[in-house]
Amino acid sequence: MFKKATLLALAGSALLATPAAQAGLKPEPRLCVYDLLGSAGDIYNMAKDYAVAAQRDGVRFALKSYTDERVATQDFQAGQCDAVFATGLRTRPFNPISGAMDAFGVSTVGRNGKIDIEAGYDVVRKAVQTFSLPATARLMVNGQYEVGGIIPFGTAYPFVRDRNIDTVEDLAGKKIATFDYDKTQAILAQKIGAQPVSADITNFAAKFNNGAVDLIAAPAAAYRPLELYRGLGTNGTIHRFPFVVLTYQLILNKNSFPEGFGIKSRQYWLTQNERAVALIRKAERDIPKASWSEVSQKILSDYTVLLRESRIAAAEQGIYDKQGLKILKRIRCSINAADAECTSNSETWN
Repeated sequence: MFKKATLLALAGSALLATPAAQAGLKPEPRLCVYDLLGSAGDIYNMAKDYAVAAQRDGVRFALKSYTDERVATQDFQAGQCDAVFATGLRTRPFNPISGAMDAFGVSTVGRNGKIDIEAGYDVVRKAVQTFSLPATARLMVNGQYEVGGIIPFGTAYPFVRDRNIDTVEDLAGKKIATFDYDKTQAILAQKIGAQPVSADITNFAAKFNNGAVDLIAAPAAAYRPLELYRGLGTNGTIHRFPFVVLTYQLILNKNSFPEGFGIKSRQYWLTQNERAVALIRKAERDIPKASWSEVSQKILSDYTVLLRESRIAAAEQGIYDKQGLKILKRIRCSINAADAECTSNSETWN
């Protein structure tokens, strides 16, 4: 028995002694990916394609999927991942400038007197283009962390259990799910007199579906995986108003990668923008038309002002990065220079 056990142990050691290990080379960097559907999801599939492309630049990733982005980002901070791909709401602490892209209303743009949802994707695309330029490379580095890419994840719409809730005034006293790690959501709830209910990515859908909250903000991609149709029932609706275009952001521990890899990575993800938008549009088409409702231009304007005020308040409290918001305002105004905000001093901090 002893001889057999010894042989097995020696065999195991030989398997672990890969050529890289024998040569003393650094092991493959680990990319930790948050996806609602784990390794079966679209985001994870995009990450797999990215890993293949990265090999051309001498980086061979080992991927690990997560269905809880809190755990994914914690593992990244703890050094168990060399890179993490998660929503901008979670990755904001690693780079506040790119994190400003997920600020409320920052991608809400008017065109021809109406809120133009498609223009929101133009804001994201132009921001990603801007952050992929060599001239802005320094903005994408924050200590040991570097932004390795950004894609749109989808417009966050208000899902309400009662379709009669459609004005800002109607939200007073209503229960709204707010994420503890995104303090701006509580600020928004307080501004409209709503009751913030603590939640996170693992339970906000359940709170909506079981009636613990009256409203959540979510992208279309969450509708089927999180069974949000249960919360909507026959009386709820999705108001077609863009709170924000959520993003996915890839954060690298730049010490784990070759010099210059970060900008090549950002430029790769820029080429994936339209693929991401196509997935968003498909997810929105998959939601039954009866679940959507349009809101009046007056209500759209009220919401836009509310989001702007909340965004500015959050910046003054140090939650949102002022430089990031300035850049994004310039981008919005490059798309619609006629908007009243473009002649105001709002979000133009020195």
